[in-house]
Amino acid sequence: MIADEKQKRQSAPIGVFDSGMGGISVLRELVKVMPHEDFIYFGDSVNAPYGTKPTDQIRELTIRHVENLMKEGAKGIVVACNTATSAAVAVLRKMYPKLPLVGIEPAIKPAAVERPGARIVVMATPMTIRQEKFCRLMARYEDKIHIVPLPCPGLMEFVERGDLDGEDLQEYLTKLLSQVDGEPIDGIVLGCTHYPFVREMIQSIVGNSVTIYDGGPGTAREMKRRLGESDLLNKKQEKGTVKFYNSRNTEEEIQLCRSLFLHGK
Repeated sequence: MIADEKQKRQSAPIGVFDSGMGGISVLRELVKVMPHEDFIYFGDSVNAPYGTKPTDQIRELTIRHVENLMKEGAKGIVVACNTATSAAVAVLRKMYPKLPLVGIEPAIKPAAVERPGARIVVMATPMTIRQEKFCRLMARYEDKIHIVPLPCPGLMEFVERGDLDGEDLQEYLTKLLSQVDGEPIDGIVLGCTHYPFVREMIQSIVGNSVTIYDGGPGTAREMKRRLGESDLLNKKQEKGTVKFYNSRNTEEEIQLCRSLFLHGK
């Protein structure tokens, strides 16, 4: 009976939460790292963007949606949103200390480790750049790399609309990146989970000599590590499944989720 219960826990899905569509970039990395796991993705597009909301409201929304994923049987949760991570993950860990729970943060550490002394632009939402957690993260590495924060108001909305390669987006990104003056840049950190979907266009604008960093792969590896520590990794050999849910609850929204998940594959 105990063995059956353990197998049931191992075969339970992993929940992935985001304020909208951006977390699908993290979901893609999770599936690469754990192809035999099942996943439930929930995006709260009705309330997106979270970055314009008060911290208390972001925390309340995040806790509610994480608890809903737990009710659906999720054995572990990934909060695939920088803003929600900053607002709620510490509180959730205190509420559910045994739950494998991983948040995301801008990949400043990998950039600092790989390119000491480099000039690194961190693209993020204006709210993320203003948050205390982000400021502490920057301070931790400012003696190793030169960090240039770049607020990107409106960029996530392009992804929420499914506009990943249009002329308007190219014009927006070209104008935005031209604001980074001074010495040449060595790398760009994508500090929002929406931004990996426009990575190719960013790369085409800045050139191949600039290294682009994304927090998704590290988050996926950390989730796998935590599940392994708790002996919760799925032992099955067949490919896992992915289910999409969205607070907007329209067929168009779910279709956009699927399209973003398959983008570039």
